Order: sequence, then structure tokens, then C-alpha cells
Amino acid sequence: MRFVDEYRDADKARALSAQIAALCEPGRQYKFMEVCGGHTHTIYKHGLEDYLPENITLVHGPGCPVCVIPMGRIDDAIHIARQPDVLMTSFGDMMRVPGSGGSFFDSNAEGTNIRMVYSPLDSLKLARQNPDRHVVFMGIGFETTAPSTAMTLLRAEQEGLENFSVFCNHVTVIPAIKAILDSPDLRLDGFLGPGHVSTVIGCRPYEFIARDYGKPLVVSGFEPLDILESVYRLLRQLAEGRSEVENQYTRVVPWQGNRTALDVIGRTMRLRPYFEWRGLGFISHSALRLRDEYARFDAERIFELPGLRVADPKSCQCGEVLKGVLKPWECKVFGTACTPETPIGTCMVSPEGACAAYYNFGRFNRERVKEASAP
Repeated sequence: MRFVDEYRDADKARALSAQIAALCEPGRQYKFMEVCGGHTHTIYKHGLEDYLPENITLVHGPGCPVCVIPMGRIDDAIHIARQPDVLMTSFGDMMRVPGSGGSFFDSNAEGTNIRMVYSPLDSLKLARQNPDRHVVFMGIGFETTAPSTAMTLLRAEQEGLENFSVFCNHVTVIPAIKAILDSPDLRLDGFLGPGHVSTVIGCRPYEFIARDYGKPLVVSGFEPLDILESVYRLLRQLAEGRSEVENQYTRVVPWQGNRTALDVIGRTMRLRPYFEWRGLGFISHSALRLRDEYARFDAERIFELPGLRVADPKSCQCGEVLKGVLKPWECKVFGTACTPETPIGTCMVSPEGACAAYYNFGRFNRERVKEASAP
């Protein structure tokens, strides 16, 4: 299949593997963070760690939008759904994310009406079809999905709908990366930059990483050869004493970003002073909320929310996994009490979650990984 098979060519992968090994400095350990959960799934689905020397370690970052939502925001959404004549809508991967009292599915079993949608425009359609109900869309995601929520707000305004609102939980990637760089828990040599987010924001926002922190970043595509080439580019920069931002994903990502998408976000949303991230705590200017001009569509202003901060279960170590401090198999409940069918933490729920990637592709412990890769 064109545009897929050429990025999964085994001979080219082996050739890249040899070039990567040749660039590695003997005795040096390298640690690179793939910011996006989509990269994590490609790495473990296709066994890319087996193509890398043992002195290269890939760790996971906070680029799974479902995984970073704290439990208190789930509780707030369920609180909205429990109000009279409210129909809550959400993307499918949010339905099983646990709050302090259960997930959206659990809440539906108790009488709420929380429906899965594929697009915020589906929520708008439900609002038209149910004029006697107030339809709330739970907006979630990085800058990747924020434009679709913004366009839906403009459509709702144009149509004069009075029974539609957005519970906005959109987050921004740059403050999260900066929080990780400022964290004393982790030493990193470079980053695989998120491909999906970069289609909207472009590459320029990452320049501070190379300039101020001396870390190279390569915006990477999601196919196996994309990731291997990006690792090669990071190593080449380190070998040459450079720290720059490179765009490996040029077939999709424009350096300056998508101006139209950025404009529509800016027209309808503004930065919050601070927002809580699971595992990272409160980060300033790291999330979006609706502008005052769209207050009539803002569920946080229409409904009075508890707004409580809820601690993660003590057995869950999603926070450490999101920061790259732990591998999923090092969590005490991974693969036992916490599975995709019975998730304790968000990293096991989302298709982009690191724990789900490890579980689905059989990476239960380091020894098993080594056995699987042995000839």
C-alpha cells in the first residue's frame, strides 16, 4: 500500500539500525523521550526497541491527552451529566477513564446520559435533535483537536443554538514539555517531537528547548521508519555537538503551523492561568478555556462545578509513567489489578496510553522483552 509499505520496509529499518549503532558513543547511555502516545504504540507494536542498541532508552512523555486529565475533572463532568435534562457527550476513549466514583460508563449505569461521539459536530447535531435537552460536549485533547471544538463553537453561534455548551479540557503541549525539562527526576538527551500537535502549532514553538536547554528535538512521523530516522537525527546532532529543532515529518507538518487552525483557536479560546495535569501537578498557562464572548457556550459558567482536587489511587503510578520516570512494567499493579478491562489509571485506558501499549503488545517486563527479541 503506497505511503504505508515504504515506511515499514524491513531492509531500510535494518540499514537505519546500523547507522544508529555507528553514531553511538561507546560507553555512553542515551535517553530520548517520545512526547506523543502515538509514537509509543508504534514503538512497541513494531518492536522498534529491538532495532536500537542497548544504550539507547526511549521513555514516554505526557502526550496522551486522556492520560493527563486529573480525576477531579472527570468528577466535574459527571456532576454536569447528573443535572436535569442534560445530555453529556464525549470521545470514546474518555468513557472508561476512572474518576473518584467510577467512569462515564459507571455513571450511565446509575442513570446519567453520557454518549460517545466521533466529533463535536455530532454533539451539535444532538442539540438540534433534542431542543428540550442541554447538550454538553467534553472538549479534550491538545492543540490537535482544539480547532474542531473551536469551529463547532462558531457554528453554534452562527445557528443561535441555546442548548449547547462545551466543557473545555483542551491542554497545550509546550508548558508540559517545559515542566518535564525543569523536573529534577529525569535526565534526557533529546525529544521525539509530537507529530499530530505539530500539524497545528508547527515547529517554531519548540526552539526554546534547543536554545535554552541544549536538547535536540526532531518532530517525528508515526511509521516505524519515521521514528528510526528521527532517532538517527537526534544521535547525529549529539555527535556533531548541535542542539536544534528538525522536522522529519515534512510531508505533513509545516514549519510555521496551520495559521487557520491557530486563528480559530485564538478567536474562541484563551489560556487558563493554571491547570492541573495528572502526574505533573498544576502548570501555568497550560490549558484553554472559552473566551468571555462565548460564555453562553461555556459549561463551566452555566453549571456550578465542585472543582475538587482528587488524588490518584495510591496503587496507581500513572504520574511517574507520564513523566518517563517509570516504565509501565515497573508499576505495582500493571497487568494484574490494572488491565484495559479493569483500569485503575488513565494510562491503561486510552489508545495512546503507555500502559495500554505495553499491555496490548506483550511488554510485561524487561526479561520478557529480551526473550522476545532473542534470535
